Amino acid sequence: MTQDVLKAGVVGAGVFGGYHAKKYVELDGVVLTAVFDIDLPRAQALAEPLGAQAFDDMDAFLAAIDVVTVATPAVHHAKAGLTALRAGKPVYSEKPLAVTPDDADALVAAAARAGLPLACGHQERVVFQAMGLLDIPEQPLRMEAVRRGTPSDRNLDVSVVLDLMIHDIDLALALCDGEPVTVEGEGAITRSTSLANPSLDWVKAEATFDNGFTAVFDSSRVAEARERTMKVVYPSGEVEIDFLARTFRNTTPFPLIENFTETPAGKDPLGQSVAGFLKAVRGEAPRPVVTGEEAARALDLGLAVEQAAGG
Repeated sequence: MTQDVLKAGVVGAGVFGGYHAKKYVELDGVVLTAVFDIDLPRAQALAEPLGAQAFDDMDAFLAAIDVVTVATPAVHHAKAGLTALRAGKPVYSEKPLAVTPDDADALVAAAARAGLPLACGHQERVVFQAMGLLDIPEQPLRMEAVRRGTPSDRNLDVSVVLDLMIHDIDLALALCDGEPVTVEGEGAITRSTSLANPSLDWVKAEATFDNGFTAVFDSSRVAEARERTMKVVYPSGEVEIDFLARTFRNTTPFPLIENFTETPAGKDPLGQSVAGFLKAVRGEAPRPVVTGEEAARALDLGLAVEQAAGG
């Protein structure tokens, strides 16, 4: 697509749909045109203050736009994404890309058949790029990631693995050239089981890769306080990151970008991730920040972690 101004639509008028809608309002070269939700008043509440039109008819919604962000509950990502791709619309999906390998593969295949960009919202990758961490010319030996959140009513349609840990899984796969071969884990459901399908609320897991790299993941969504840290061990030193404080300590000989929080990517990872998607749509970039294939790979490892943890 080469038109100067792209017409964007957001599927899902919840919290994350609101974040994405506002990014389309803020970014250049795109206009928020439409919001779809099965609850029309909810779609109207998001769309109308931002100058967009609300829809509860998917066909009419897709006819009005050029590009789509899918920000529904995770269990509906695949259906909405497939519908949009089959209608010829490039798709940016919130994470996880899907909740089953078959659905993820179907999304990737549909995008390939149509020759359309398929992006996924693992925007922590933008932070890694802003820091320069993806440019370190050594393979890491070990990664230890902690990602804990306080109780929330959001995203309970999936486990903590697909809700929070999936970010760190994507980062491990981005850092390491190897393939995961074994996964061990433990986890538990700790909140009320009154939900129809309760899922894991905390998980600790270790994945071993075929090149010797080890990734340790520790995630909870029932913690007393938020915590998001990571340590990456290299042959020449270590990098320790505090994602909440947005600081790092680097003992490797490879320079990282100290003022990354002052860069556009450091200030607004979501905005830069969406902007990267739009560049891929326009042909200005060969790919979005995180591709559908990469997101499907993260899902595969995430589901292996769930299985190992008893999910």
